[in-house]
Amino acid sequence: MARPFVLQTEDLDPAAAAWLRESCDLVACHFTKPEFDEHLAKAEAIVVRTYTRVDGAFLDKAPKLRCVARAGVALERIDVAECRRRGIEVVHTPDANSVAVSEYVFALLHDALRPRLFLDSHISAQRWNELRRELEAPAQFSELTMGILGLGRVGRRVAKIAAGYGMEVLYHDLLRISPEKRHGAIPAKLPELMKRADIVTVHIDNRPENRHFVNEAFLAMARPSVLLLNTARGFVLDPAALAAFLKANPAARAMLDVHDPEPFGADYPLLGVPNAHLAPHLAASTAAAHVNMSWVVKDLWRVLSGEKPKHPAP
Repeated sequence: MARPFVLQTEDLDPAAAAWLRESCDLVACHFTKPEFDEHLAKAEAIVVRTYTRVDGAFLDKAPKLRCVARAGVALERIDVAECRRRGIEVVHTPDANSVAVSEYVFALLHDALRPRLFLDSHISAQRWNELRRELEAPAQFSELTMGILGLGRVGRRVAKIAAGYGMEVLYHDLLRISPEKRHGAIPAKLPELMKRADIVTVHIDNRPENRHFVNEAFLAMARPSVLLLNTARGFVLDPAALAAFLKANPAARAMLDVHDPEPFGADYPLLGVPNAHLAPHLAASTAAAHVNMSWVVKDLWRVLSGEKPKHPAP
């Protein structure tokens, strides 16, 4: 019996790749390489990560494809409906990077609210005292209110950590979240959350209606000193509207790890805005998260073996 041919388009943990090779012929080829289409035509399954776009045109080149395995959480670059129409199973790793992303949220908060400075040379007593005054934090975490948009896997972890700091936590979600999963977070309508929150952290999903959820009308509800964090998806935020808001409200700040597009171009509206801090999609970049996401290959093999996958696309 012929071994299934699997195409890997981006990075995969070596241990997961070795495990898959025990049962499949695995070829790694980035989607930008000239020989990619030749491999795609033979593939029964593909393993993708962040930047491979799987749409109708892509699938037209993959007549043998049975499974798309996303080593990660977000599925906005995969046309799940078109895959289903063609009988192609889509699987992913919905909880693989929840710990990494929630930790990163608080790394950003510490950068914003509790700046640190390390000395590598002698300074005068006068400068010593000046630095202590200049770097005094305006508030402790326990004095602040956090608003969480989307109380899913990451949002719930963020709520739990924030509660440990003694923060008041509000959340807004389309779904009713049972009290035992809220970690003390209080449900709030969006206008109330935006009015009260010192910090707003975005954790909403990739459904099409969430495109530019953070827009001019949304920002009009925010406090003029709000700290806005986005570690979810770039397309949920309108960068032009946010740039205008930040310029009009110099006490506000935005710390953004995700963008639309990635990488952004020289004309990105938030470039050069002094109170916009832009990171190159680092929240899920931990060794453990990379390994966790790579083990999507187990669900890929379940599909190729005729079994039901554990984590099909919703």
